[in-house]
Amino acid sequence: MFFTLIAVFIAGIGGAGLAMLLRMTFRGRLPAWITPLFAGGAMIVATVSTEYTWFDNQVGNLPEGMEVIVSREHTAWYQPWTFVRPYVNGFIALDHASIRMNDALPGVQLVNLYVYGRWAAITEVPMAVDCEAGRQMTLIDQPDLTEAALGDDARWNAMPEGDPLRAALCDEA
Repeated sequence: MFFTLIAVFIAGIGGAGLAMLLRMTFRGRLPAWITPLFAGGAMIVATVSTEYTWFDNQVGNLPEGMEVIVSREHTAWYQPWTFVRPYVNGFIALDHASIRMNDALPGVQLVNLYVYGRWAAITEVPMAVDCEAGRQMTLIDQPDLTEAALGDDARWNAMPEGDPLRAALCDEA
């Protein structure tokens, strides 16, 4: 966030400098109010640009073996251009390198998901996935991965056919 703020300020100074250069070139025939107009316009363009490039930058910096399985597009009334072209401000990535089998329950895979948000810290979410039964369980509050803990049907959530985690993990075989 700090670097985005610095970039926006630098864009504003650049926009104001361009307006002042234009005023000098045209020897004062341009009105003085174009200087703050150019500064503000450059700051808005810089802000919008960082919003639209954030997702591509994050995906480009993901380690090998990470796959984006879900992305969240953003639209807002105070950003009317987002209704024409929404931007991605969050996504979930599956770490294929973290996939391991569970000895307590055969067929259950343990995997780590990472939740990324535009202005949020990255959150790691450990999951247990049973592809054969079409179910999943979040293991955040499960310090012990015993057969009794994983065998409790009340803790499992069904994964429908179109579930992105199921498509990325179970349907690849």
